[in-house]
Amino acid sequence: MFFDRAQLEQLELQMLAPYALASARSAGRIHAEAEPAYRTAYQRDRDRIIHSAAFRRLEYKTQVFIFDEGDYYRTRLTHTLEVAQIGRTMARALRANEDLTEAICLAHDLGHPPFGHAGEAALDALMKDAGGFNHNHHSYRVVAELEERYPGWQGLNLTHETLAGLAKHETEYALSEAVGVDPAQRGSLEAQIANITDELAYTAHDVDDGLLAGLLTPDDLQALDIWRLVCANVGWKGGALDEITRHALIRELLGVLVSDVLQTTQTNLLTLAPTQAQDIQNHTSNVISYSVTMETMRLALRQLLYERMYYHYRVVRMAKRAERFIGEMFTVLRDDPRQLAPEWRRFVEARGLARTVADYIACMTDRSALLEYRRLFDPSMRP
Repeated sequence: MFFDRAQLEQLELQMLAPYALASARSAGRIHAEAEPAYRTAYQRDRDRIIHSAAFRRLEYKTQVFIFDEGDYYRTRLTHTLEVAQIGRTMARALRANEDLTEAICLAHDLGHPPFGHAGEAALDALMKDAGGFNHNHHSYRVVAELEERYPGWQGLNLTHETLAGLAKHETEYALSEAVGVDPAQRGSLEAQIANITDELAYTAHDVDDGLLAGLLTPDDLQALDIWRLVCANVGWKGGALDEITRHALIRELLGVLVSDVLQTTQTNLLTLAPTQAQDIQNHTSNVISYSVTMETMRLALRQLLYERMYYHYRVVRMAKRAERFIGEMFTVLRDDPRQLAPEWRRFVEARGLARTVADYIACMTDRSALLEYRRLFDPSMRP
């Protein structure tokens, strides 16, 4: 006995909260196509994202440390998988749509260029007269137009709900308006889960990577209320930090953050009493949130990460190296587009030269960007 799509959709309607986005009520896709027999629409979205070229490239894209710094540190791929895992847990607990949440989580960083935020900042500066560069907007473009896998359309042809979830990924950049989504509306419950899970995951796991790399020490963290709470919960009283204890502390940090979000969100939902997904989206503030106390502690932790880790001289050196690589590649390809491969030059007329070069560089991994740099500038390398 197996479940077909209609039965899976019916199970969703029975199990999900009334304010969740059920796949049976999806607004569909831009290009009409028959849905699969044994998967819901959002499950298909998730699978299309996983099978995309952009998703595979996340394996060799920087989170904080460039891939050649070591094998343990998180990459964009491991970060994305961790976000999806935590997002599924939250969605299940809140009776939101787990498959839709997972799809949004898996796609949220597809648009990151090589070398992390340093690479993004470099491309944005280089593109300042041609629309700029923002990884959230580029993630949307990856799934909506840049992936080429189907004969009838560009992009992955994801559902409107997954695309809207990406468009509502919170950023200083006005992404909603840029992609035609109502900027007055908030993200769905599933989109809000993906958004807070992204921030929650990279905060906790950057602490883990920072401790391992020696950029942070337990003494640095001891001044923080949230760290003292975590240490008390684990029963660690200081001293040498071994690997098992470090793992226990990071697990507890994640647990403390997730529990606070779930408890605060439950209170918010009881107060709002939404009866449909639109009630979440039309509300004046996000329903997925931290408590005031936890938000204060979390921001203090983020500030310390900036001061002690993100601005550490080793990280700054990596960032400056990335800016130099990307800046020089961009300039030489823009100034002489004949050096672009024919499969990329074909986009120049429709997208413009600068955007085509930015798209080309953004699709690279750290490893392929370093190799391309050598091909362009090292006379001993074959072009």
